[in-house]
Amino acid sequence: MERNRWMVSLHGGHSGEFCDHAEATLREMLEAAVQAGYHTFGVSEHVPRHEERFLYPEEVARGWDIPKIHNDFARYTQHLQELVPEFEGRLNVLRGLEVEVVPTAKYSELMKAFRHYKLADGSPAFDYQVGSVHYVDEIQIDGSPENYQKAVEACGGIEALALRYYRLLAELVVELRPEVVGHLDLIKRNLALAGFGEFSLDIPSIHKAATETLEAVRSVNGILDLNTAGWRKGLGEPYPAPPLVKQAHAMGVGFCFGDDSHRPSDVGAGVLDAREYLLKCGVPTVTVLNREGTVSGGQVVQSVVEL
Repeated sequence: MERNRWMVSLHGGHSGEFCDHAEATLREMLEAAVQAGYHTFGVSEHVPRHEERFLYPEEVARGWDIPKIHNDFARYTQHLQELVPEFEGRLNVLRGLEVEVVPTAKYSELMKAFRHYKLADGSPAFDYQVGSVHYVDEIQIDGSPENYQKAVEACGGIEALALRYYRLLAELVVELRPEVVGHLDLIKRNLALAGFGEFSLDIPSIHKAATETLEAVRSVNGILDLNTAGWRKGLGEPYPAPPLVKQAHAMGVGFCFGDDSHRPSDVGAGVLDAREYLLKCGVPTVTVLNREGTVSGGQVVQSVVEL
């Protein structure tokens, strides 16, 4: 099967082996990527959190604790390393992780430690990282609508929350220099569900904050993921919205696809529509990552591919 070079996802591959809100095994996720026709599939499991207060309610209900999720992440790191050569010739598998901004006071040093983690032979454990903000001042914004409401109240309103979100994302980008920046406008995820559907994020102050975030992404040569999960979440569009896509493209910021998959049925979902979406927004290319050399000694570099 000939695989289109643009058929690349750099955000997703979460599996039930290592993530409480995902399903299936990591091998099953990679097999689904082969079946979906991917050329390259980046697996970017969430890094574990370091404090009990950041455990998800589902994790608490299962009796999980901090040592458990750290052990799971260590197993993920090793298992992914083992699977890469198994899929060679059928699928280019990139080893990634998705970093976070909690706890606020020390996330930078914690995330850098994950990014620079070494395997037993001294080689790098990861090829790249996805930088995402799921918390604003330590309140999760993409989980329950109730938590979103708490974040709104803590910030003093929707506008203030959006401004804070974009500033946190810009800070993460500059501090951690992720190769891929996840779901740029995630702030819209719970807007309607939390009862703020009448509020427009397209106002000057928020536009300015989003622009500053895009400038940060450009300054580190980062790639935005055109994240198809927005469709699955009932938003009627992916992340980011068309005006942000057009603005980013005008600024010279590249895009990749991210199916943000958490189960085999998510793998590849919406990517063909995402290709058309980019083309309609005037974006004729995607920016992908490729490994040059061996897994242990190779280097991952960017290249631009026509859609």
